[in-house]
Amino acid sequence: MAIPDFQSVMLPLLKFCADGQEHTNREAIDALAQEFRLTEEEQKQLLPSGQQCVFENRVAWARAHMKMAGLVENTRRGIFRITDRGAQLLKKSPPEINLRLLRDFPEYLEARDRNQGNKSEEASTTPDEQERKTPAERLEEAYEILRKNLASELILQLKSASPSFFEKVVVEVLVKMGYGGSRKDAGQAIGRSGDEGIDGIIKEDRLGLDIIYIQAKRWENTVTRPEIQKFAGALQGKRARKGIFITTSDFSQNAHEYVAAIESKIILIDGQQLSQLMIDFGVGVATDAIYELKRLDSDYFTET
Repeated sequence: MAIPDFQSVMLPLLKFCADGQEHTNREAIDALAQEFRLTEEEQKQLLPSGQQCVFENRVAWARAHMKMAGLVENTRRGIFRITDRGAQLLKKSPPEINLRLLRDFPEYLEARDRNQGNKSEEASTTPDEQERKTPAERLEEAYEILRKNLASELILQLKSASPSFFEKVVVEVLVKMGYGGSRKDAGQAIGRSGDEGIDGIIKEDRLGLDIIYIQAKRWENTVTRPEIQKFAGALQGKRARKGIFITTSDFSQNAHEYVAAIESKIILIDGQQLSQLMIDFGVGVATDAIYELKRLDSDYFTET
């Protein structure tokens, strides 16, 4: 089944610790993963940042919200148990535990008000439907939306740029990725070949132990297999083993299948990949703002 949202985790989590005993976070995560019949792949699925598993993040937020409502309590680092209030709630056999239910507890409202700058959620017209994702997920989702919008803007700029400027961008990206030695060397190498489907050459490393041939196409249409075959033939003519084909558009399935079957190593980089590389390596983009996400350092508060 799909990974449950963090509100759907609340009731099973509270039932898990209904025995009144202390439980570790790991025990809860493993038990709930079995409860929801999550596959190993679903359990290992990461947030876009790659820093935490999605399911673990949702279990953590479910526990955090119920703690604010006084349903569970931390007894020591990484260990928690149900409270009397939590046990009493379970006796009422609620069909589910969600944010709407937690708002019935004054302590929860006070905690939420403190965390949100004293802005009460009582007036919200859509109470918990908009809060099925954890704050970390919402933040990362917003980041991904901003990144995709930026990538789209970059592609539009590249398609409207001159061929020489596009070559400059290609050089900049490859050099920042560690290819081509100096920017000056790379700039002299690319764009001057124009030889049978080859737009330029670039060093694989700073020492120039191997050469990579480049084809850069500022296209609107999909690049198909014949274009890649032409490039592969040009590589064979140079007795070259490696090539990079970069385009502002995309590649057909036949093009991908062809490069996977031939002996020469040809990397296909479409417009989307190129724009992502530009963002990752800071080409044609500027930093607008930096936010640092901090978490509680439990070790700091451990008394010895």
